[in-house]
Amino acid sequence: MCCRGCQAVAQAIVDNGLSEYYSNRTALPGQGHEILPDELKKLALYDHPDIQRSFVIDSGVNQREAVLILEGITCAACVWLNERHLKQLPGVNSVQVNYANHRARIAWDSREISLSRILQEIQLLGYNAHPYSALQADALRQSRRKKDLQRLAIAGIGAAQTMMLSVGLYAGNWDGIAPSTVVLLRWFGLLLTLPVVTFSAMPFYRAAWSGIKSRHLNMDVPVALAIITAFIGSVWVTLFGGAHVYYDSIGMFTLFLLGTRLLEAGARGKSIESAENLLKLQPTMAIRLRAGLQEYVPVLDLLRGDSILAKPGETIAADGTVAEGMSTVDEALLTGEPRPVLKKPGDSVIAGSINLEGPLTLTVTGVGENTVLAGIVRMVDKAQAEKPHIATLADRTASWFTLALLVFTAVVGLAWLFIDRTQVLDIVLAVLVVTCPCALSLAVPAALAAAGSHLIKRGILVTRGHALETLARVNHVVFDKTGTLTQGKPAVMDVIVLADLTAAQCDVLAASLEQASEHPLAAAFKGRVLASDLPAVQAARNHPGQGVSGVVDGQTYSLGNQDFSPASRILAENYSTRYPGATLVWLCDATRALAVFVLEDPLRDDARQTIATLRTRGIGISILSGDNETTVRHVGAALGVSDLHWQQKPQDKLAVLQAIQRDGAIVAMVGDGINDAPVLAAAQVSFAMAAGTNVANQSSDIVLLSNRLDDVPQALETGRDTLGVMRQNLFWAVAYNVIALPFAALGYVSPWLAALGMSISSMVVVLNALRLR
Repeated sequence: MCCRGCQAVAQAIVDNGLSEYYSNRTALPGQGHEILPDELKKLALYDHPDIQRSFVIDSGVNQREAVLILEGITCAACVWLNERHLKQLPGVNSVQVNYANHRARIAWDSREISLSRILQEIQLLGYNAHPYSALQADALRQSRRKKDLQRLAIAGIGAAQTMMLSVGLYAGNWDGIAPSTVVLLRWFGLLLTLPVVTFSAMPFYRAAWSGIKSRHLNMDVPVALAIITAFIGSVWVTLFGGAHVYYDSIGMFTLFLLGTRLLEAGARGKSIESAENLLKLQPTMAIRLRAGLQEYVPVLDLLRGDSILAKPGETIAADGTVAEGMSTVDEALLTGEPRPVLKKPGDSVIAGSINLEGPLTLTVTGVGENTVLAGIVRMVDKAQAEKPHIATLADRTASWFTLALLVFTAVVGLAWLFIDRTQVLDIVLAVLVVTCPCALSLAVPAALAAAGSHLIKRGILVTRGHALETLARVNHVVFDKTGTLTQGKPAVMDVIVLADLTAAQCDVLAASLEQASEHPLAAAFKGRVLASDLPAVQAARNHPGQGVSGVVDGQTYSLGNQDFSPASRILAENYSTRYPGATLVWLCDATRALAVFVLEDPLRDDARQTIATLRTRGIGISILSGDNETTVRHVGAALGVSDLHWQQKPQDKLAVLQAIQRDGAIVAMVGDGINDAPVLAAAQVSFAMAAGTNVANQSSDIVLLSNRLDDVPQALETGRDTLGVMRQNLFWAVAYNVIALPFAALGYVSPWLAALGMSISSMVVVLNALRLR
């Protein structure tokens, strides 16, 4: 062994029953190295709370979670080894390594194991791990893209030059050419194709070998087989003579395939890039307020509860609540809505949004991985890791198709040995290339990636892999009422003055009485009057279930429901019938009713249009609510919905939903994501209205970051469009192979034409997916 680290990892692999690693790996990882004392000290720094604050999430009591970037991942066996080894460590709860972006999500119990120990174990395996950051991830992605472009450029140069040489060879077959010139042109072709085969096509070999070792025949197996067979055959002809060389076909095949893969990778990465770009908008410095002084500090030095200043025009540095000031904030990065949002004391703000008008003093509630935007990136990453049923089916079909293709190719090759030996290599290459299942494997992922990118730009965050597929089949939508169809904030819609007072005087009295109240309706009164204008209240008292009372300027007043004061009971019946669905609050003195406040939870601005749009599409609509019958019927009448259910507890809502499903409906549930958790989980697909800092905790399939209801029909339409594009892509891929295969097997398609046809079919699939805008 080169060091004690290698000896330790070898012993750990054997002792833990992981010897299968040696049969699964397809490339050697970086060498493990001794963890020297200085190295251990560096790793120990990651256990410091101040450092962990920037990337470690507290997911429960003593439960921690972090996202790391693993360097040195070369194949699927590397992923397997890291996951299996780390999961066997005491205290490690879960490990998920994403092979596509080399990102590892690790959860552990801090009482049993430290983060530095986990990092040490990863290093002993021969890999390096460091905390994930959007900037580093972007740098790695750009590095991979640069390498892909280099491969594409080499393939392009090689293909162009070998095609020029092939023109001479093909022309010579007609007009005559000296044998020495043919040999010279073939040697030039070999030299030009060598970089293409050894550098540009290397990803195909690695992926094919990984598939073979894991007993999963992927689409790279016939690709690699075609390139290697064509190159060996061409080298043989160059050295010993023969009819044809295939350097031009190799170059074109590799070029077109790399170009298609680059397009597909771009489409697949758009959704995660869109989310990660949000994180890059967060500033690195903030103005912290301490003892009346301002100081510039790194954002990662901020603690929960710190006070920071956001000046007009600046990007807000951390999640927080407004402590002082009033201003409008641009949250378009999160919601997709260009309209500024007014923020006043008590309101939540999100890191990365822009303060537009006045200075705001904020109390920090989240930094680093504990911000809303970081939570969104985690949800996007999780959604990408989940495959919908149709994607899994397409992958399985492609695998079986690859096996069938290889068997068919062998049969065709044997048949042509008896028909015409000189045509065997041409035919075999044409069959391998023309029917490569690239288009079939790309049909679904390309559509899902394009749709996900489109939705997140609109402020629609898909958090489950199956959601897009299910959206296409939804034929019934169930809405929660409070906070979903309505704004969830009761407001005073009208003031009916019954005595010799003005409406403004009644507002002041009502707000004064509600000063100390924490009832949900109290905010509707306190928001109508400035706190500085409120008179002092003596003998303030809260009467549960009735209202509040107090003495203002020597006069006793009460504010509450119709049964709270004898004066209000006399008039209550007349006004309750005049305002169906509203809450009436009565302001009275000791002898008479002074005013009636009409409170309603207003409908969202887009509620009527959303319901109308769904109805025109033939989608059934129901409303579930825990509110009383009168209020629910009032909302239903305003929206034109007849299937209404009131006074519903969570278990009642679940029973109603299940009854709708038993009738054969595919149900989408739209709720607040918190109180409606059981019914959201039971629906085939669920939407949650984003609620500021709660967005990262939503358990729904889709989160409406824009908080707009009209995004529900938009998401349903995108789901249908996506399923349509998937079916078009699958039909095209299957039809192309069914049509092209007989022609290739019968010798009517040359290898270079097969490469062109295969590449065009893959490009059609990707470009068709990119139509999802």
